[in-house]
Amino acid sequence: MEKTIVNSWNEWDPLKHVIVGLATDCHIPPPEPALDAKVPEDSDMRGIWGKRPQEMIDRGNELLDQFAEQLTGLGIRVDRPTPIDFSKPVITPDFYTESQFGCMPPRDVLLTVGNEILEATMSYRCRWFEYLCYRPLLKKYWVEDPNFRHEAAPKPRLTDDAYHKDYLSDKIGVDKRLEWTAKKFFVTTEQEPLFDAADVLRLGKDLVVQHGFTTNLKGIEWIQRHFPNHRVHAVNFPGDPYPIHIDATFTPLKPGLLLNNPQRKLPEEQRQYFYKNDWEIIDAAQPAHNSPPPLCYSSTWLSMNVLVLNPKTVCVEKTEVYQADQLDKLGFEVVEVDLRDAYAFGGGLHCSTADVYREGRCEDYFPNQN
Repeated sequence: MEKTIVNSWNEWDPLKHVIVGLATDCHIPPPEPALDAKVPEDSDMRGIWGKRPQEMIDRGNELLDQFAEQLTGLGIRVDRPTPIDFSKPVITPDFYTESQFGCMPPRDVLLTVGNEILEATMSYRCRWFEYLCYRPLLKKYWVEDPNFRHEAAPKPRLTDDAYHKDYLSDKIGVDKRLEWTAKKFFVTTEQEPLFDAADVLRLGKDLVVQHGFTTNLKGIEWIQRHFPNHRVHAVNFPGDPYPIHIDATFTPLKPGLLLNNPQRKLPEEQRQYFYKNDWEIIDAAQPAHNSPPPLCYSSTWLSMNVLVLNPKTVCVEKTEVYQADQLDKLGFEVVEVDLRDAYAFGGGLHCSTADVYREGRCEDYFPNQN
């Protein structure tokens, strides 16, 4: 039996073991406060919910299976989640929602820091039980790796008080949304700690966390208290009217180099932390598509949702030719992956994976703290 090691400190060390999601039984969830705030007002997703068309699910799984096989062919161990019945409602003493979501994007739920995998709180009611899809794997890792720490953040209550009612209108408009995000006014309140794992980037001793729709300040404080040996930084991207998950906005490629979405620029005062430690922040290439695929929540900027296999090799969606060309010119070997038809199930290459093991140890890439 191949030995299981749980260990990953950043987004770029050589990847040896990863979880790749599945599109099986994926649902479009019914309306709920956090979800309604996220869906663009002109989206074809508004007013639609229920199980996704089976032919789309089959195509999504075909591509995810191919991606898993590609990674296996590169010598990377790949595990898959165990889907639950996403048609079942989520019922707690505090809320009811009629169906769930899916398990294509494990990056949203699982945060690996060193030898720990942490289950995030999640801020959507429809995703409250999503962690169950990964419990069989985490149980297996716990048996096989005596150093593995399996942790779960406190499950939130997600009462109506967890959300600002101002965001429940479907006629807010992009200008008003941009004004609100510039003021750091988001759909989630500070009622309780909330965070999605996909809002966190791991840069060795530093954790960079997006404050937005899915992660609030109490959630960021909880992460800092939970990882007291790390430096935790809240970041914002005022140009994003729907700030959910950081990995189509801010993408580390290797020590000292980050891609930033040119429409969602990191504010100058927050850039200084990177600059004084000799990091370069460059604008990502433009997406190759003018619109997302049908029934997709995500923006066209999944183009920069790449998976770094090691500091010289990056997986890029095969139709994202401009992003691939940019990375090629930066000296990376580009591995093309066909995944666009699976975007609708929860994201791109980075979203659809969660690290289990990357070679390397915790490094301090930001020694200048003056």
